[in-house]
Amino acid sequence: MDRLLDSIRDEFAPPRDASTEWTLRIVRQRDEILGVRRGVAEPYRHGVDLGAMVCVGRAGGVGYAATSHLTRDGLRDAFDRAAACADGSRANAVDGGDFLAQPASGAYRTAPARPWTTVPTSEKVSWLRALSASMIGDERPTELVDWSASLWRSHVDMLLVGSGGGEVAQEFDYLVPMASATASDGHDSQTRTFGGHAYARQGGLELLDALAFWECGPRLRDEALELLGAANCPGGTMPVVLAPDQMVLQIHESIGHPLELDRILGDERNYAGGSFVTAEMFGVYRYGSEHLNVTFDPTVAGELASYGYDDEGQPAERADIIRGGILLRALGGARSQSRAAVAGVANSRSSGWSRPVIDRIGNLNLEPGRATFDELIAGVEDGVYMETNRSWSIDDSRNKFQFGCEFGRRIRRGALAEVVKNPNYRGVSSSFWRSLDAVGDRGTVEVLGTPYCGKGEPNQIIRVGHSSPPCRFRDVDVFGGD
Repeated sequence: MDRLLDSIRDEFAPPRDASTEWTLRIVRQRDEILGVRRGVAEPYRHGVDLGAMVCVGRAGGVGYAATSHLTRDGLRDAFDRAAACADGSRANAVDGGDFLAQPASGAYRTAPARPWTTVPTSEKVSWLRALSASMIGDERPTELVDWSASLWRSHVDMLLVGSGGGEVAQEFDYLVPMASATASDGHDSQTRTFGGHAYARQGGLELLDALAFWECGPRLRDEALELLGAANCPGGTMPVVLAPDQMVLQIHESIGHPLELDRILGDERNYAGGSFVTAEMFGVYRYGSEHLNVTFDPTVAGELASYGYDDEGQPAERADIIRGGILLRALGGARSQSRAAVAGVANSRSSGWSRPVIDRIGNLNLEPGRATFDELIAGVEDGVYMETNRSWSIDDSRNKFQFGCEFGRRIRRGALAEVVKNPNYRGVSSSFWRSLDAVGDRGTVEVLGTPYCGKGEPNQIIRVGHSSPPCRFRDVDVFGGD
């Protein structure tokens, strides 16, 4: 256990009252960001954020208060403010809104094989300089106008204790490698990135070798230049094969967010929209074709949102969300399950000590099928293959969407053909997933994620994991940049 967090816990002295339940969640996050742009090292960024959230439940009400004053007096003041909120909310609590989950007991820790701190900052910057130099080669192409590489490391310690005697200690190491190359001819510009920010995982520096990060520079440069001279993606209704780094966005926006139970209950409508899904759909609604199998799985080693317990201290377990295309379970934590009487998962999470827990997507993974990548392509007579999300838009019921990608290739007579730029497609969640025609096998799966999932008021930016193989869809509305 982290000694600092342990000492803060020992300072917490709530009043002894059998009618009052409480939890104390202490979070410390340390961030470092290193970057090189156009061969020049950018300013080193480092930050530490430390504080605590106190939740109190009594007599039918629940309240919470956060503080960065981690003395005995500061923690007691937060308790008193949370208790006052609980008393004030009693008369206005929604059905099931007086529920305060008590944590279990246990621990979780990311286990990096090569910890971030084992390599000096100067050496890591040298690595980024070398990657940046590999993008320009011996002589920079005149069309290459920008190129960059960066590493973002976060270390998070969390300690959660409750009046019921439970205690959860968790420690996380996150790493987000990013790189990009932009080409321009004065009239058009095209950018290729290292999966956007999708190659984000838990672990240490060993991830950079596993992801072939140091070898990506020449490919990003060459593809940006190739896109600059490519024709626009054609328009029409046709088959589409989506790469895993685009499937991240597709899963996230049109399965993940619509299935968050607090959103279904109406909590999110005034910020990022509600959901076309209703509580009555679980167990009967056909969300997609028989090829669609989706799991909530916070137990995958190294995935970005893996954890042993959610931020209410509920044990994390793998669960089927969609099986054979049928919607089975919501993405809702203990509090939302209590309100809705719908089966959920352990996904009550917050972005830090100053935010309350809400239902978050977590690790939401599309399970592999049986097709090799070559078989996915071979099954298309005339279509488009797309990689790497670059734009997205979805309506306020998380149903109708329009997504754009960085890189495309025509598929002609079952083979990849010429590169096309500005590939875009649109659809409706409730019918798009039913057009899922084939799913890549286990050998095509990539473990990906995003550190930038936004939700809630006040806003919370949180880490979400998605693993997926490439997938093939029939009869998709495709359009280009003309």
